[in-house]
Amino acid sequence: MKRFLLTVIVLLSYAAAFSQAARTIRYDLYVSDSMMHSNGKMRHAMVINGSIPAPVLTFTEGDTAEIYVHNNMDMETSIHWHGLLLPNRYDGVSYLTTAPVKAGETHLYKFPLIQHGTYWYHSHTMFQEQSGMYGAFIIKKRDTPDVKEHTLLLSDWTNENPRQVDRSLHTATDWYAVRKNSVQSYGEAIKEKHFSTKLTNEWKRMMAMDVSDVYYDQLFSNGKPVNVQARFKAGDKVRLRVINGSSSTYFWLTYAGGKITVVANDGMDVEPVEVDRLIVGVAETYDVMVSIPADSSYEFLATAEDRTKATSLFLGNGVRKEALRLPRLKYFEGMKMMNGMMKMNGQMNDMDMQMSLQQMDMNAVMYNEDPGVTLNYAMLRSPVKTNLPEAPVKELRFNLSGNMNRYVWSINNKTVSESDKILIKKGENVRIILYNGTMMRHPMHLHGHFFRVLNGQGDYSPLKNTLDIMPMETDTIEFAATESGDWFFHCHILYHMMSGMGRIFSYQDSPANPEIPDPTKAIRKIYADDRKIHTAARVGLESNGSDGELTFFNTRYRLQTEWRVGLNGGNGYETESHFGRYLGQTQWLFPYVGWDVRYREGSKSEKNLFGQSNTKDFRSVLHAGVEYTLPLLIVADASVDTDGRLRFQLSREDVPITRRLRFNFMANTDKEYMAGFRYILSKYISLSTHYDSDMGVGAGITLTY
Repeated sequence: MKRFLLTVIVLLSYAAAFSQAARTIRYDLYVSDSMMHSNGKMRHAMVINGSIPAPVLTFTEGDTAEIYVHNNMDMETSIHWHGLLLPNRYDGVSYLTTAPVKAGETHLYKFPLIQHGTYWYHSHTMFQEQSGMYGAFIIKKRDTPDVKEHTLLLSDWTNENPRQVDRSLHTATDWYAVRKNSVQSYGEAIKEKHFSTKLTNEWKRMMAMDVSDVYYDQLFSNGKPVNVQARFKAGDKVRLRVINGSSSTYFWLTYAGGKITVVANDGMDVEPVEVDRLIVGVAETYDVMVSIPADSSYEFLATAEDRTKATSLFLGNGVRKEALRLPRLKYFEGMKMMNGMMKMNGQMNDMDMQMSLQQMDMNAVMYNEDPGVTLNYAMLRSPVKTNLPEAPVKELRFNLSGNMNRYVWSINNKTVSESDKILIKKGENVRIILYNGTMMRHPMHLHGHFFRVLNGQGDYSPLKNTLDIMPMETDTIEFAATESGDWFFHCHILYHMMSGMGRIFSYQDSPANPEIPDPTKAIRKIYADDRKIHTAARVGLESNGSDGELTFFNTRYRLQTEWRVGLNGGNGYETESHFGRYLGQTQWLFPYVGWDVRYREGSKSEKNLFGQSNTKDFRSVLHAGVEYTLPLLIVADASVDTDGRLRFQLSREDVPITRRLRFNFMANTDKEYMAGFRYILSKYISLSTHYDSDMGVGAGITLTY
């Protein structure tokens, strides 16, 4: 077969469309800002036609979709049609393919539907997807009988403003781990007889093990924690169109009524495969068949990968039959595994495992249950040949890279804004070899195309538009370059994408896009996402005075001001500021310049450990230095000021003693030292106490932002 499958689909679809009366199906989507109630709290939500999720848009293959998006908010928005093959100008990425829908405006999306399957749509503007802007997009296969089916859109919800979630992730807060009870403190490690595991973990400069970043207040099945479909009867076979519309949650799918048969993935049919469970990655879709064994209501359970929460769909009418709950993860077993995979230089050691296609789940060491038959990509087989046409091959190697400590996500250690567009030519085949060098899963999504997953099925390799790639895996995908314009390729975990994990494929010699009249100005808007400046602050208010810091930072740069203010002139005050750039993929090295100002009434001249005069009554100098993260996450700081004085300092914040108790310390060659504790009450407030060599003992509260 010399023609690519999607070309065949296009021709057959158009032939079918002309063989009968063409239909244009119109939908009007009204986007508004509303209030949502969850767990006793209210938060602003972005809703479409007044609901979360948005309405299910249903079509038949060969229809023309005519969709009017009416923006009734006071901010701009967008809609991306996830998985659809459509003209570039309607893809829905603001400033890249499609003009943003400004406040008060209406935007028309009109395109032919040349495929069938289960897809979805969502905002591609800032964090609006997390706030509720998503819905299902179903295209029925032409000339096939109707079957009993139900569309299940899974999603996650946080009571926090998603902008605050994103900022908090970049500040390395462990508040979400506190809420999920996954801190993995030293106290917990001792209790679980894993003290050496925890020590090795921090010796290799790693933070605690986790399988997801965010604590969610609620998980939803079609906008409800529990969704009931009582219309199905004993003996029915039901096609469930499962869509993971979450922002960052993977879901394990299990069924109380027996086996699950997978019949489609990402909208494309696959040969049926029967499993006991499967994991659906962020943005993936699966069509599965389940049976209703008797006159009961059977639970189709979707459990978050981190096992913190679950959401349910009950099928049938009668006594409820619940699926088995998945137990808590064995985090220290996962940490022990992770220790063996990480080198001291921060790079992954794959130990020649040659992992691919979800076939070896390294997280399995944390499972307490018998998983049974679990789906993986190697089991997926297309019912038709999917060979690419004979054409020149452009091969690309993408190393998915990241820094969990600072929450920087990239490809080949460059964010979207730090890399050029990748030029491709219409008529060539593009092959991408993906290696995941991070400790997190990444669902990589390609806009406007389907790619073949080279999974050992040869001519019948499955077609997908989103690939979940696990830690240490290497996977190969390929697609025929048949389009024009610019297309986004990115991790679909929202907070990873907004941090920079993506690339832009750009077809050479493409005609101008009427939606983007000023491409140079527009691309700066795209780059602004991962160039955001984040703010963090810590203010201690204790009986001996106040100390704290204010920080502004982005992917590579940091400006930080520290201060200590005593209660009297004898305690004095001091402030230091550093501005510098993080170097390397691990970002352990931070050279900086800054200033040091201090005053202490009645202080005498002292000698530092280098024998230099260390005047404490008044100092106002510039300095330059370098910070380096040592094993055990201790920060070493060496500097010299404009008076020639040298200083070397060791410090660490937030050593986890228990789930909520943190220890911090500092000592330097100016004979200054500090040690203290902080007990976390909430995300922003802690009880605190510390001893400072200049200010003495104090106790009070610490505010953290």
